[in-house]
Amino acid sequence: MSADPASNGIVARFGSGRAVPRIEDEGLLQGRGRFTDDLQPEGLLHAAFVRSPHAHARIVSVDTAPAAAMPGVALVASGAELQLAGVKTLPVNAAFQRPGGGAAASPPRPVLAIDRVRFAGEAVALVVAETLQQARDAAEAVWVEYEELPSVVDAQQAVDGGIVALCDEAPDNVAAEARYGDAAAAEAAFAQAAHRVTLDLTNQRLAALALEPRTVLAWVADDGRLTIRMSTQMPSGVRTSVCDALGLAREQVRVTVGDVGGGFGMKTGAYPEDIAVAWAARQLRRPLKWAADRSEEFLSSHHGRDLRSHAQLALAADGRILALRLRSLANVGAYATGTGVVIPLLVGPWVQTSVYDIPVVDFHFGAVLTNTAPTGAYRGAGRPEAIFVIERLMDEAARQSGIDRIALRRRNFIRPQQMPYTNPMGQTYDVGRFEHVLDQGLAQADWNGFEARRAHSRARGKLRGRGIATFLEWTGGNVLEERVTVTVLPDGVIEAFSAVNAMGQGIATTLAQLVVDVFGVPIDRVRVVLGDTDRGDGFGSAGSRSLFTGGSALREGAQRTLDEARRLAAQALEASAQDLEYRAGRFGVRGTDLAIDLAALAGRQPQRRIHLESTTTVAGPSWPNGCHVSEVELDPATGQVQVVAYSSVNDVGRVVNPTIVRGQLDGGAVQGLGQALLEQMVYDEGSGQPITGSLMDYAAPRADLLACEFVTSMDESTPCRNNPMGVKGVGELGTIGATPCVVNAVADALAGGGYPALASRLQMPLTPGRLWALMTASDPAAPPAAA
Repeated sequence: MSADPASNGIVARFGSGRAVPRIEDEGLLQGRGRFTDDLQPEGLLHAAFVRSPHAHARIVSVDTAPAAAMPGVALVASGAELQLAGVKTLPVNAAFQRPGGGAAASPPRPVLAIDRVRFAGEAVALVVAETLQQARDAAEAVWVEYEELPSVVDAQQAVDGGIVALCDEAPDNVAAEARYGDAAAAEAAFAQAAHRVTLDLTNQRLAALALEPRTVLAWVADDGRLTIRMSTQMPSGVRTSVCDALGLAREQVRVTVGDVGGGFGMKTGAYPEDIAVAWAARQLRRPLKWAADRSEEFLSSHHGRDLRSHAQLALAADGRILALRLRSLANVGAYATGTGVVIPLLVGPWVQTSVYDIPVVDFHFGAVLTNTAPTGAYRGAGRPEAIFVIERLMDEAARQSGIDRIALRRRNFIRPQQMPYTNPMGQTYDVGRFEHVLDQGLAQADWNGFEARRAHSRARGKLRGRGIATFLEWTGGNVLEERVTVTVLPDGVIEAFSAVNAMGQGIATTLAQLVVDVFGVPIDRVRVVLGDTDRGDGFGSAGSRSLFTGGSALREGAQRTLDEARRLAAQALEASAQDLEYRAGRFGVRGTDLAIDLAALAGRQPQRRIHLESTTTVAGPSWPNGCHVSEVELDPATGQVQVVAYSSVNDVGRVVNPTIVRGQLDGGAVQGLGQALLEQMVYDEGSGQPITGSLMDYAAPRADLLACEFVTSMDESTPCRNNPMGVKGVGELGTIGATPCVVNAVADALAGGGYPALASRLQMPLTPGRLWALMTASDPAAPPAAA
């Protein structure tokens, strides 16, 4: 049995539910972090990539001879040379179909472009030299002759045709499509509806902006194996991709991860640069490193979102939703990667109906190829896009029908007595008390006191608006199994290994607290080891699964290890296991002074340790949910928006570390605010060139965006039933709720400030210039309503 918190002060101090300071932070604050770029092995070489200046062009020739002759250059390679060496293309096609029933289509994606480049910034050649400056100088000397081709960066224009086809298998540029629901039933529902609401909505393209750029270091170890140290969320997945591309067995490659300065989904899986560096390190038999600069991150790292939707909601006279119809085009970029396609065509649709009991849906999604960087996972991965659509529809339905938006939500919530509830996409919610969360959210935000605050803003010449989002999300990545190892060492340390990965989210601390729960030892006696494919395989950290799946596995693994220790202690003390009591790292025989410490027990074993491998499978995904409320002030003279209140109640199941959970919720909300008000990855439609290719052009959220403190609550009253701890994923929840919440607030400000027609026309990001233009164009002669 586990340590008893009631009788063990250690667990009460360091175990679950306690705001334990992060064990990761001391080393980072003292400059002892070990990021990939911190490693400088002897004989280190440096890599630089030659990148296409064109969005679309045929490669006529690549002349590497001038670069190869430059000082310090050790290797120059083109795509054709890698192909000749047997390096395979990266997987692109997803398990979907094209219109008409054929297989999903995408151009093959070589590690370095061979015949064509399909987006500005695509890697064409690799240069390796003794110093980074030498590599960069030589890269500029590689002469590539291009024949420029027409390009298209807009998904709708790409589908309309006539500009360019990115691959022969998809002349209409539709890489894949998916249809769900019952079109005939939806049409019938719309025909009888008392209210029909239509919105055209765009979830713009975003850059992930991880603090630490992608970095990879590769070398051939003394045992002859290729060893890779890199900044990644998924080391096992990287190893698999490297092995597949280079034709190596799994045991020939080891991937390790140290500190990671943010991932946000962008660092899942292997990129072409990772494969190229691994290949070159094997060729040269010397350590080789590549670290992206910020410009390369904007150009070639996976972007997020980029979904254009035509959304329609049918409602009865009393506000009950009859049907939801959706037509969406996802711009997946130049190559249809697996994640780039599955996120808009499957993961987003899983939560499209959210917390609402919607009986009929008709969905049609298309993944479209364009001459832009490929898209992939970005915090929320499909769920923010889907929730934005349904929450914008709900507020617009309230405006058009005259039904109060809170009453409208209440009328359509899925009820607790309907749980487990299967939504129209076949996804089963195990638990959920959505109205209960709404009630808390309204009270916390002082919903009923808003009109007084609006009047105060109006007196200062500002339009004040109030937004709400009630929503859920899916977490777990549908990879529900995780393997861990737990080892008791003779020095008293309990070492736990998991294949989930740290990337700044504090997962090592949370996992250590779970070990404390079981063993009842101080947290400084727990060592958490992550990020090493030699220690164990696993999916990694994505889809908010680190605690939900990985934590559940570690909690169970620790308990099994303690049970094994109990068996060994019974042998050592010549007593029955049932007669042993355990407390704070020590077994004792009840009623006697016979006892043995865990450390001493480990030292007695043949391998001088107690070691257990354990695999645990959770029963299904988790469905965290929330009610987020924001208030904004809009200056009609400038279009400037400031968030003046933000409050959220979040049903995240059991909370292991409140400080870490709050940090994830609030940090996610800031990213959601960034999408709502500031961020957009923009390409020039004529040339296909990225316009927002640096932080001089791409607006990231800053502290002055907020004129308030977040008020954040966690509701633990509805634990998840799909894992033994009752936890729910939390890493992406704030991002998902913030974007529609703030946009709804701006729409409310406009509707209540004399611009009702503009509420349905808002498109993100709601920049000052865009809002000012909307307001002045609606009635340029009229004075602002708040004046």
